[in-house]
Amino acid sequence: MFTSVLMIEKPLTSADVEFVTTLHGDETVSFVVLMQPRGAQADVLLRAIDDVALGELKDAVHEGEEPEGKDALTPAEPALEHSLRALREAGAEAVGQVVAKHPLSVLKTVVDDSNADEVIVLTEPHYVEEFFHRDWASRARHKVGVPVLKLFAHNE
Repeated sequence: MFTSVLMIEKPLTSADVEFVTTLHGDETVSFVVLMQPRGAQADVLLRAIDDVALGELKDAVHEGEEPEGKDALTPAEPALEHSLRALREAGAEAVGQVVAKHPLSVLKTVVDDSNADEVIVLTEPHYVEEFFHRDWASRARHKVGVPVLKLFAHNE
């Protein structure tokens, strides 16, 4: 069985589920999903700049209004459950957790404990963070010791 640690910041869409569950052909895949609430991921200024770069000016104006810390966990828990259910319905094994603090340390521990074969970072584009190599995938590549694949999440 192939084990992937899947880092996400929003619920998986049906296109995301199909994509990650078919990456390895007919091989059985097991997922450990780490959901990090977007509000805790990056600083508000960087997210606002990303929104401007994507032409999403309305989102940039409201960046500071996103829930932070404990308030961000509430919507993350049902998003995680939705994603786990979708992966299981697609025939994969899936477990997961919401990660509120120290996501890269948690990722390293999960990779080691699960003997993961790879990490998949499924995220929205974050141009400023990517440019400075401060995005999850860039930072994870130096920490986990397994291949890290960065994919962009789909919108439904």
